[in-house]
Amino acid sequence: MSRRLRSAHRSVLTFLLLAVLTGCGGLQEMWEGPAARGFYPKTMAILPISGAYDSAREDVEEVVAKVLVKSRRVEKVVPPDQVTDTFQTTKDAFDALVTYFSRMETTGQSDKASAVKIGQALNADSLLVVKVNAWEYTREEGDNIARVGLSMRLVDAVNGAIVWKARHQVQESYLFIRPDMRDLATKLATDMIKYMPPQKR
Repeated sequence: MSRRLRSAHRSVLTFLLLAVLTGCGGLQEMWEGPAARGFYPKTMAILPISGAYDSAREDVEEVVAKVLVKSRRVEKVVPPDQVTDTFQTTKDAFDALVTYFSRMETTGQSDKASAVKIGQALNADSLLVVKVNAWEYTREEGDNIARVGLSMRLVDAVNGAIVWKARHQVQESYLFIRPDMRDLATKLATDMIKYMPPQKR
């Protein structure tokens, strides 16, 4: 088998594996870049949470930080509150953050120059960008539903490239007592980070 054919075969197998993970108890959406397998950052900074659900921001920031620390994927986790403190005292870092989120929102791409500046300001070699897609109690087809949805992007802060990204949500039906949204968020973050690089060596 030629090298090109083996490479194509490996790509097909990778695609099928991701499809199986997504369809059978995995994540709703997941993409992993070619550099993910050799990506072993030491410090991961969680950028301030974005999304339309302002009331969820503080809870999600705390939950994601705790789950990430517990996972032991990196030696050090810089939580969003520390990130915010740095941005408040460093104008260049703040400007880079504004540019980064603006271009992420408009293009869906990671602005490499801004990501590198943010990483340098935080002494972090990786960035985790989290967005809240759902945080609600609602009714569907006569059932009471509690729903939490998140998107995550893992960025290499050395070169600004997106290494991994995923989107997923969890929901729970109930009769009278509303489920704790933080508990749902903890389950969701745990499920997502389980698939996130760096994988254990």
